[in-house]
Amino acid sequence: MAERLQDIGIAALTIHGRTRAQLYKGEADWSLIGDIKNNSRIKIPIFGNGDVDSPEKAKLMKERYGVDGIMIGRASIGYPWIFNEIKHFFKTGEHLAPPTISDRVKVCKEHLDFSMRWKSNHAGIVEMRRHYTNYFKGLPNFKEYRLKLVTTYSYDEIIMILDKVEKQYGALEVA
Repeated sequence: MAERLQDIGIAALTIHGRTRAQLYKGEADWSLIGDIKNNSRIKIPIFGNGDVDSPEKAKLMKERYGVDGIMIGRASIGYPWIFNEIKHFFKTGEHLAPPTISDRVKVCKEHLDFSMRWKSNHAGIVEMRRHYTNYFKGLPNFKEYRLKLVTTYSYDEIIMILDKVEKQYGALEVA
């Protein structure tokens, strides 16, 4: 199929290493991605996707399978810093410092604002509920805040809760 798609003119192809039947279960199989990338007939860029959740894993997959790039999916939900972390790791072999609590709160607020503008106030607030756990992953005793964040429909209350999170955890470093 990759050859046929190339022949009809696509400029690049992203391949996920998991079947539709697997959904989000099991491990992504990158061997097929590598086989397609290393097919002598394939001249277009091939991007791999599946289970990449760290700079090390991105580098390993790129080197092992020879892909032209990596797509990041679920690992970026509530953690958009992963893209810069991977780019920095590829350039230097070193890790960036993790985002501070203030960074996390700031980006979470921006995400909420964007979501509300994009979808509507109500839909934006509801859509954000799936992201709070990831934005604040690793914070001890966050459950109480999370429960409040996912049950309110008030933008002002959400902002107030996020400000409390920043105040309570601000000095804490989270990896």
